[in-house]
Amino acid sequence: MPMLGSMERSSRQHAPDAARDRGVVNYPTMFTSKSIEFLKQLLDTPGPSGFEGAPAKVWRAEASKFAEVTADVAGNSMAVVNPGGSPTIMLAGHIDEIGVIVTYIDDDGYAYIGPIGGWDPQVLVGQRIRFSGRRGDVLGVVGKIPIHIIRPEDREKGARMRDLWVDVGARDKKECLTMLSVGDPGVIDARAIELPNSRIASRSIDNRIGAFTVLEALRRYAEKPGKAKVVAVATAQEEIAYHGGGALVGAAALRPQVAIVVDVTFAIDHPNIEKKEHGEAKLDGGPVLTRGAVISPVVFGLLRDVAERKKIPFTVHAAGRDTGTDADAIHIAREGVATGLVSIPNRYMHSPSEIISLHDVNNVAELIAGTCRTITSKTDFTAR
Repeated sequence: MPMLGSMERSSRQHAPDAARDRGVVNYPTMFTSKSIEFLKQLLDTPGPSGFEGAPAKVWRAEASKFAEVTADVAGNSMAVVNPGGSPTIMLAGHIDEIGVIVTYIDDDGYAYIGPIGGWDPQVLVGQRIRFSGRRGDVLGVVGKIPIHIIRPEDREKGARMRDLWVDVGARDKKECLTMLSVGDPGVIDARAIELPNSRIASRSIDNRIGAFTVLEALRRYAEKPGKAKVVAVATAQEEIAYHGGGALVGAAALRPQVAIVVDVTFAIDHPNIEKKEHGEAKLDGGPVLTRGAVISPVVFGLLRDVAERKKIPFTVHAAGRDTGTDADAIHIAREGVATGLVSIPNRYMHSPSEIISLHDVNNVAELIAGTCRTITSKTDFTAR
């Protein structure tokens, strides 16, 4: 999940011409029906921070079709192409999502919850929750006092996380404890849907779409590999990882010379958002390239040059401090890693119905695969 920052439209932006209006199956080098099926399975599989095992298994199963696959104790999953190549490039997209965790079960059998990651509590009110219980999935609903009996002075007040409870249909605490335990994680029970104009709406797009995209970029690199060893990593615990999470562990173990992080950023093409504050990233606008304090100017330049050469539309995001993504941890791992950040415009972030464009995903995958092919052992990433 990115931090707020300024953004400007690239003065050399290229329009995606007629391809913008085509359907998914007709878009050049776009995705097959099997790719979309994999993406929807990845989005639908619950996996909040610290509990990413289920979607990680889905990711590794797909990666094993064309790459060497491993996992580590931090929850990261790795897929390698051209293992004998040099230098090593790490492609990182975090696979965790925001969620909730059971903190208390009262005598009446209601489960109280705390946040995993950053929530607007208003989003949770009235939602259906899917918990991962000891004996399998448990469904419940977030309770809400009816508007008819809320005191007038309380009607304009926002919900607070500590006041939210989940009703799983239990008669009492004893019955609830047969289904749930303190510490069980949950997510909003919202499945991925396809929308017109090659758009996908789902929870967990932040940042399951990043994990999908780095694997897609690796797949395309494998079809026409360059000199570099490229490792796609579905990183863990980004949504809670002020300490670096799985990205820091992964970068320390892989010892990459270069890293490209893929995350989502704020799309501004909807009502009630200020362009002067948040820039002009929009759906179908292409990759968003971050330029700033933690970003290698060499990696940024390579990404920009490949985008211009391939006529891939892009915007530039300015980050004067940290980025709020895995890039912050990776760029200072070990002796330092030359790091770039490419983001996908995302509407309604941290909601059960985030929306992205598959045209943007396609362009990001093409950009990253193309950039990896330009990197050799002679590429100098020293800041000068």
